[in-house]
Amino acid sequence: MSDSVLIIDDSEAIRERIIRTLESFDLFARFYEAEDGLEGFKKLLSSPVDIILCDLEMPRIDGFKFLSMLKSRPDLQDVPVIILTGMNDRELKIKGLEQGASDYVTKPFDPEELVARVKVHLKIKHLQDDLKRSNELLLELSNTDHLTGLFNRRYLMDALDRELQRCVRKDGCLSLIIMDIDHFKRINDTHGHLQGDVVLQKVALNLQKELRSYDIAARYGGEEFVAVLPDATPNEALFVAERIRQSIQGIKFSGALTSLSITVSLGVATFPTRNCATVDEFLKQADDALYQAKADGRNRVEFFELQLHQGVPR
Repeated sequence: MSDSVLIIDDSEAIRERIIRTLESFDLFARFYEAEDGLEGFKKLLSSPVDIILCDLEMPRIDGFKFLSMLKSRPDLQDVPVIILTGMNDRELKIKGLEQGASDYVTKPFDPEELVARVKVHLKIKHLQDDLKRSNELLLELSNTDHLTGLFNRRYLMDALDRELQRCVRKDGCLSLIIMDIDHFKRINDTHGHLQGDVVLQKVALNLQKELRSYDIAARYGGEEFVAVLPDATPNEALFVAERIRQSIQGIKFSGALTSLSITVSLGVATFPTRNCATVDEFLKQADDALYQAKADGRNRVEFFELQLHQGVPR
């Protein structure tokens, strides 16, 4: 049991009675108390809870204002709120439910009814949390390359589009690195595809290690990888690309791949630049730079410069 509850009521006696009632059923590991909505909201921000019991009529910030404050925070909107109100406060009950409360308990409350309603909403909260975790896992799986653990091509294209738009809005810069493992087909032909997968995983790990936490690393397809570097200037992107090249060149393998050493070729492009307004055009510029790196002998970094790539054959 690790659930927690926040009890907001200006009456200390009522708070103590609620706590004693809930403790007797062993429903919660932690109990938090507040005298009004403002204190309750502050405690909620510092100590997230699974369910809230809140009086409606309180000094300073009452229950209605507290519900309104919850609405302003998307991260708190899934926390069920059971309002506490007087026996004859029909209109207040309706108003509380309309403003986002999940249920109500009349005062003076019946202990068994209170516990029953808390159990119901606690169960719903658990089901919602499980569903949210499942959806997050599905989203992660749909965006992730299963072999390397990096983002996949679909996520890359969406993220790159967002970053380009942000770059245009803020008049910033954005750099892109496309990387290809040199002579990867030979590795598969010599050592087999399972060992080729080991190489891809090692390369992906080293690529990720050389990037900042907010950079985006993705498997573009086959033995090609892409790194998106927000706010990176051409010189910064070239420095990162060279660091990646050296890091991967230094990879040591074990087992059947002990004798293997690998290199990569990298192409770098930076937005904005002339003749580049879309994701596809930006990718093509970095890909042209990668092609130039291969044509110049591989195991090197090349930067896209318009005048040097206007006639690059594909």
